[in-house]
Amino acid sequence: MPYPIALHKLASILRADKRTVAAICERMCDLFNKHDVPEKIVLENDKRVAEKLDALKLPLTPPAIEVHRALIRKVKTDEEKISELFKRPRCVNFEGCKTLLNFAQELANVGPGFFLKKEKAAEFLHLNPPPNMMKFFGYKDVDELLTKEDLLEVFSALRFVEDGTWLNNTFFAAYENLTSSDFEARKIEVRVLNGKWLEVAEAFLKKKYHNVSHLKELGVIFIVPIPATEDGETIRLFGLVLHYLHEINFYSRLFQKFAVEEKNFARRLISSLRGDVLETPLENGEKVSWRIVQRYLAKDDEYDFRLFQPHVNPEAIHWKKAENDIARLSRRFPNLGLEFWEELDFVGDFFKTEGGDDILISFNLIDTTMSLVKQRELIKYLYHHQEALWNKIFGDFVGEQEMERLIVENFEKGYISL
Repeated sequence: MPYPIALHKLASILRADKRTVAAICERMCDLFNKHDVPEKIVLENDKRVAEKLDALKLPLTPPAIEVHRALIRKVKTDEEKISELFKRPRCVNFEGCKTLLNFAQELANVGPGFFLKKEKAAEFLHLNPPPNMMKFFGYKDVDELLTKEDLLEVFSALRFVEDGTWLNNTFFAAYENLTSSDFEARKIEVRVLNGKWLEVAEAFLKKKYHNVSHLKELGVIFIVPIPATEDGETIRLFGLVLHYLHEINFYSRLFQKFAVEEKNFARRLISSLRGDVLETPLENGEKVSWRIVQRYLAKDDEYDFRLFQPHVNPEAIHWKKAENDIARLSRRFPNLGLEFWEELDFVGDFFKTEGGDDILISFNLIDTTMSLVKQRELIKYLYHHQEALWNKIFGDFVGEQEMERLIVENFEKGYISL
């Protein structure tokens, strides 16, 4: 495949200007003396697409709608098998979700991290008692709240029980005084919250809740006990828990780095928790620069200019690890067939619609699962795949482990210069 054709395909998948992709690849090729990386990525992509089409019993050039339907059917089949393995999880309490969570923690195998001390978290609550919680339960003070309620559940519920303005302007302001001595080594904890917290939230806030989230600084993943009603919810939940285990582990390494360097610990911690991404264009002088995009910008604006410039995304690293964790289940349970999804994070291709237009279809597990969960809303996901492809380009030049090290090393700066 001629080199320009490979560049054209990469640019098309990334929705980026071909000149931008060509320029960054040319400079990376010269820098690392690897002149066939774009070509190899496209060949690998096409090989994996062909293998998966064959596994789905589709011809090499099927209509786009058939590819999409076949991938959705595959996820539905896998959902049924994995639900059976996890004993039909109903994550409205820990017991109903225990098997799923145990598998996730075993597969991720991330070990302890570096997190805010629980006594410091309690101190923050004493400084600024959460108004909605105190009013709903009728507790006279925070001592009574923490005597009757679990500290980590209280901290988790803050995110959806209390008003966002109060959280950001009042409660989190106390984080500005944190020091590295306020942190300690301990295990990541996964909780299924008591249903009472939904009652508190509904009494004060009219909003839709995500059923799983996390607190990086406390090393906690929490599940809101909302019954699953959509197809694909078990794989989605399992994937999210795995993703958060890897993400919390990543941020723990950042917190430890900030602590060792003992400089502006609180400011750097808060910036990392906010998910700051440089907004100014990067200039490529003598060095080659890649922006660090630490969240999925496409969720807020799919036309954000930073998405079309060279960048790496730690979120895509966490998802790749989670997706490969899921695929590895088939090594213990071969009948699951989950090995289908291994190393597909960056894989996708264009297929023809009935009208003859080319449409991009992602083979990424989480994109496919999210498309299944949201099928009633006719939402199709691509951005996990596209971000993974940017990572693939960078990682194939520098190496995957080196990519992650460089992201951690340059995280605060917001970009990597080579």
